[in-house]
Amino acid sequence: MTLCILILEDEPEVRHALERDLQPFADRFQLESAESYADAWDVVEEIVQSEDELALVLSDHRLPDRDGVDFLISLSEDDRVSDAKKILVTGQAYLDDTVRAVNKAHLDYYVAKPWEAGELCEVVRELLTDYVLENGVDPLHYMRDLDEERILEVWR
Repeated sequence: MTLCILILEDEPEVRHALERDLQPFADRFQLESAESYADAWDVVEEIVQSEDELALVLSDHRLPDRDGVDFLISLSEDDRVSDAKKILVTGQAYLDDTVRAVNKAHLDYYVAKPWEAGELCEVVRELLTDYVLENGVDPLHYMRDLDEERILEVWR
């Protein structure tokens, strides 16, 4: 079983920047990308079919086919992936959209574009640690990418 991170972003240069900034996690986590709502669901289905786990999703808000908040809400409603941590990465969300993401998608974090790579990685590290602790995942393989102090406190 592998833990997966999904990046949903329609703009290639932004998607590539996110992939680049998350590269430190790629040794132990499977990084997946999608450019639309439909593509993202195809990736989710592949993850589920391979019996891996979707641990974290970073989603843009404005997408060509449906909006990213709708995608995050639909994830929250699907028992197979509802535990995945969710980050909205956008420069265009209005307050109503953000409130909808928090209330209906159980949004874990909001990152404004442009982001700072170090801060993004720290948020990802914390949310992956939350996922591992909340879902009973053995942290040993992922330890280098998690908050080691928090893991060790729980495992003492």
